[in-house]
Amino acid sequence: MNIFVFILFSAPVLLSAAGAPAAAPVPPAGQTQPATASGLANPRDYCIFGAQSGKPFDSEAAFKSVIWKSDVIYVGETHDRIKDHLAQLGALKAMKIARGSRIAVGFEMMSMTMQPALDDYAAGKLTEEEFLAKADWKNEWSVDFSLYKPLFDFLVQNKLRAIALNVPKRIIAKIARVGLAGLDDEDKKFLPEPVTITKHKKYLEYLKASFDGHGGNPAAAMLTWDNYLASMSAWNEGMGSRVADFINANPGWSVLVVTANGHVSYNAAIPASVKSRTKNIRQASFHTVAAAKCPAVFPKADKDLANYIWYIDHDDKPAKK
Repeated sequence: MNIFVFILFSAPVLLSAAGAPAAAPVPPAGQTQPATASGLANPRDYCIFGAQSGKPFDSEAAFKSVIWKSDVIYVGETHDRIKDHLAQLGALKAMKIARGSRIAVGFEMMSMTMQPALDDYAAGKLTEEEFLAKADWKNEWSVDFSLYKPLFDFLVQNKLRAIALNVPKRIIAKIARVGLAGLDDEDKKFLPEPVTITKHKKYLEYLKASFDGHGGNPAAAMLTWDNYLASMSAWNEGMGSRVADFINANPGWSVLVVTANGHVSYNAAIPASVKSRTKNIRQASFHTVAAAKCPAVFPKADKDLANYIWYIDHDDKPAKK
């Protein structure tokens, strides 16, 4: 999946300058990856480092401590990796211990226009099949629902709230083509005021690498850097405002944000938007990184990618023949 394809042709995106990995196997319908009560397969999946300090977590308890004291938790993902979603589930289960039912899960996967369908599903008013049809999951997101099913199952079983975060794809695509000034009044209804264009140095470098990396794609010629940057900023601001609105309206609640790593990176995307729209809330961001084994020493290249870096061994990849 490709950022330019998303912007120009309304396909989902894996926001990554390096591109998307090969797809991981998906569990059969009605089944999920084996997981412990914490949501992850085994203790080695808690390979987490502080992104500023470079110090590793020494236990699952250290992870839970961060979750329990945070109001908004971000666990980034590579969309087609089941263990990233199990990491998100682990965070959600830890949140449940601390906040009980005062939890909402925000999904990048769903356009804000689909909030009524999401509300009905979370409340148990729709079957999974009815929800997927009403949410137009296949066309709106296209990543296999089975990968997200453990999260949704936990949400429904525990009667938690849910937030459809995403800005309609046509709005992001239009900004990329004509800029914010090209939006009409109807388009602007889907965006908050103001839409701040990011000035974060490292995040700008990240976005520029993504933009420049598609120079050979004919579709890239349709975009300018300024409009591309505006579309990405509007995208993050739109999702951030949805989280912030919920937090402001529900004091004492916590939110888990389920989104691509690129919307978490450097705390400059959704986290920055939420911070600018709320007061005195505590946020914790986890950037997931694929690693065959837990690093003995924190990689300097990952410094400041988020508050924490979560290294996950995706041993769910197909075995080599």
